[in-house]
Amino acid sequence: MERAFGSDPMSSGNINKSAVLTVKPLRCLAPIFPSQPDPSAPPSHQYASIPPMGPFPPGATPFFPFFAANDPQRPAQQRAFPIPSPVPLNSFKTPVSGNGDIGTSRRGSRNHTVVDEDGNSVSDGYDDGFERNMETGSEVNDKSRVTRRKVRSKSGIPVSSVDVAIESVAENMLKSFNLVEIDTFRQANSDKELVDRVLIVFNLLRRKITQLEERNAVPGVAKRPDLRAGTICMSKAVRANTKKRIGSVPGVEIGDIFFFRMELCLAGVHAPSMAGIDYMGVKVSGEDDSLAVSIVSSGGYEDEGDDGEVLIYSGQGGVQRKDKQSMDQQLVRGNLALEKSLHKSNEVRVIRGLKDFASPTGKVYVYDGLYKIHESWIEKGKSGCNIFKYKFVRVAGQPEAFTLWKSIQQWKDGVTTRPGIILPDLTSGAESLPVCLVNDVDGEKGPPYFSYTPTLKYTKPFPSMKPSVLNCDCCTGGCQSNTGCPCVQKNEGQIPYTSLGVLQSHNTLIHECGNMCICPVNCRNRISQAGLKMRLEVFKTKDKGWGLRSWDPIRSGSFICEYAGAVISEKGIDSEDNYIFDATRAFEPLEPEPSDEPVKFPFPLIISARNEGNVARFMNHSCSPNVYWQPIIRENQDESYFHVGFFAIKHIPPMQELTFDYGMLLAGKAGPRKKKCLCGSLKCKGVFY
Repeated sequence: MERAFGSDPMSSGNINKSAVLTVKPLRCLAPIFPSQPDPSAPPSHQYASIPPMGPFPPGATPFFPFFAANDPQRPAQQRAFPIPSPVPLNSFKTPVSGNGDIGTSRRGSRNHTVVDEDGNSVSDGYDDGFERNMETGSEVNDKSRVTRRKVRSKSGIPVSSVDVAIESVAENMLKSFNLVEIDTFRQANSDKELVDRVLIVFNLLRRKITQLEERNAVPGVAKRPDLRAGTICMSKAVRANTKKRIGSVPGVEIGDIFFFRMELCLAGVHAPSMAGIDYMGVKVSGEDDSLAVSIVSSGGYEDEGDDGEVLIYSGQGGVQRKDKQSMDQQLVRGNLALEKSLHKSNEVRVIRGLKDFASPTGKVYVYDGLYKIHESWIEKGKSGCNIFKYKFVRVAGQPEAFTLWKSIQQWKDGVTTRPGIILPDLTSGAESLPVCLVNDVDGEKGPPYFSYTPTLKYTKPFPSMKPSVLNCDCCTGGCQSNTGCPCVQKNEGQIPYTSLGVLQSHNTLIHECGNMCICPVNCRNRISQAGLKMRLEVFKTKDKGWGLRSWDPIRSGSFICEYAGAVISEKGIDSEDNYIFDATRAFEPLEPEPSDEPVKFPFPLIISARNEGNVARFMNHSCSPNVYWQPIIRENQDESYFHVGFFAIKHIPPMQELTFDYGMLLAGKAGPRKKKCLCGSLKCKGVFY
C-alpha cells in the first residue's frame, strides 16, 4: 500500500501533502514533547518525520518523535535500551564537506551544476565554475581533524589550526596583491596584468597550502591543494574575465599554459572545472538559445587532433556514472550548443590537454586559439554506441601553439633538426642536458668567447651566520620535513621545495644542504645543486643580443638555473662588464611588501660571468620579468657559500624568452653604464644597468 512520505505506519489519519516543511540541520533541532492528548480531539500529526539512519553514540537510542507509536514519552525504566545519561543533540555530527559548510550535494548552491552521464559537470554560469565538494570528502576531513589542534570559528564549529593558518595566509596575500576588492568592470573585462596577478596568487597560495598540509600531514588523506586554493579564490571573488564571451579572452594569449583546470576557470578561459564544453545562453530571433564558447580536448573521449589545424572532437555523455555502461550520446546541453555553433559559425576557444609527466596532474593545458565548427555527424564509438563528432578548423592568421609543441617534440626525438642551429651543445657536456645555440635572425655565429662553468667559484667563503653550524648527519636517504634535521630546522622546519623541485614559499634566504651533509645528491634540499632539469637554448634576439628560452613548459615556482661565474669584490666591478650580477642592488619583491623599502640581500654578493659562466649570463633584463632570483646559502661548519637561484614567477610556455629584473643601483654604488631598456613592457622604466 502506498504510504505518504514521513507518515507513521502505526497511526491513522490523513497527511496534508501540500504542506511545506522547513528542513533544518539536525544540530539545529530541539526535541519537542507533545502535551497530553485530548481524548475528545481527533488524532492529528503535529509533524512529519522519518526514522533516523544512525549511527548513534554508545548508549543512545532514538527519542520521540522517532518511535513508531505517537505516544507521550515513556519513563526511562520502561525502555528496552535505557539511556544511562542524557545525550545532547549536537553529539549527532552533521557531515561537513571539505570546503567548509557546503554540503555533499553534487550541485553547487549557486551555479546550477548538472552532472552528465559520464560524470562531467556543465556549469551554466560563472558564479562557481567548479565542483564545490571535490576538494576532500567529509570522512577525510573528519579523520584529519582528530589529529589537529582545533579552534572555534565565529559560528562555534571546530576548525583545525591548519585551516586558520591557511585563511590567514590567504587574507594577507590578497591584501599584498591588492585583490581584496577588484573593480567590477575590470573583473568582468580584465587585462593581462590582472589575469597574471590572479594566477600568481593562486599558485602562491596553492604552494603555501601544500607546505602547511605537509607540516600537519595525516596518513592516508588525499591532498588537493589546487582545489582548496581555487575554492578560496572563488569564494573571495579573486578571478578575472567573469563575463562570458564568444571569442578571445582579454589578458590571455594564444600559447598560454595552465597546469590546473582551476586556472582556466580563474582566468575566464573555460568556466567548468570538469566538463569539456562550456556554453552560454543567447537570444536568437527573440528565443533563448545556447552557443558553445570553449572546449577542452584532453583525451577523455575519442578525439583526433594530431593535425594541428583540424580537431575532430567527440561530444560529451554516453557513459553511466555508476556502472560505467555505455549508451548513446544525447543532443542536449553541451552537444546541443556545439550543434548550434555549427549553424551560427561562431568562434570557439580550444584548449588542448597534453601529457606532462612533470605536472602533478600529469597534464598541461595549452590555449590553442580560436576555431570554428565546420561539420558534425554521428558514428559508432569503440563501445558500439552512437557518439557525436564535430570537426573544428583553426581560424587562420593566429600565432603557433599546438603546432609549436609538435615541432619541439620532433626536435627532441631527433625526427627533425632545429632550424638555425649553430651548436648542438654549447656547454660541451658540462650540463646534464644539452643547451643548443641558435640564430635564425642574422649571420652572427655566436657570442664572444667564454669558458662554460655550471657552478659559482669562490676565492674565499663568507663567514658562517652562526658559529659552529651543524650539518645533517642523519638523512642518509634524503632530508624530510618535520624532522630534527639541522638543515630542515634552518628553514623553519620545512623543506622549501616540493618533490618536483618547485619552491613552496619565498623566504628571505633558502638554506640548502652543504658539502659536509651526508644526504645524497638527489635530496629534496639540494634542488639548485642538481643541474639543469629542462631543455634550454641560447638564441639570437632581434634587438637585445643573445637571450635564453626553454623548449619545455616551466611551472610557476620551478627552479631554472643558478647564476654561475666568479665571485668578485665591489672594487673589481668593471663598468664595461655586461655580465655582472650584483645582489646589493635594489629589487622589487615578488610578493609586495607593506613598506616601500626595496628588498636587500643580506650579504654583498657580486658575480662576474664575463670570462666564465653558464646559461644564466644570457638572460636579458625586463621591467615585467617572468623569472626572479632567490638567495641560497649552503653552510659547512664555519663557512657560508651564497648562491643565486632563478625561479619562474608564473607558468612559462615553451620558446618564451626568460627574463629577470637586473635591479637599480643604489646611490653612490659603482656598476655598469646605464643602458636603454627595450623590454617593451607597460611598466618599462626606460633604462637598466
